[in-house]
Amino acid sequence: MSEIKRIETGPRMSQAVVHNGTVYLAGQVGKPDESVTEQTRAVLAQVDRLLAECGSDKTRILSAQIWLADMADFAEMNAVWDAWVAPGHAPARATGESALATPDYKVEIIVVAAQN
Repeated sequence: MSEIKRIETGPRMSQAVVHNGTVYLAGQVGKPDESVTEQTRAVLAQVDRLLAECGSDKTRILSAQIWLADMADFAEMNAVWDAWVAPGHAPARATGESALATPDYKVEIIVVAAQN
């Protein structure tokens, strides 16, 4: 049986789960009431931290789902994303608009990556 490793596990969810060399991150959000740019930067820093803890990094991201509270923020979020994503290692990605957990969240990013 393959081991399942859970990172930062709470009563409702884990921030990351590793199974068979694949890392699954929970949706990451920034601080409420910050701009889309600030929230996106904070989310991507959390992604970097969690991937490192799981033995991976942004060059190993397989897919990303990005949820925006308002698609009008697409270009602002993309400016941060484009500066962060590793050249030549862009993952498969989808972006959509959705009501997030609270109205204060503007962006949420979910990542699946391979371990190193």
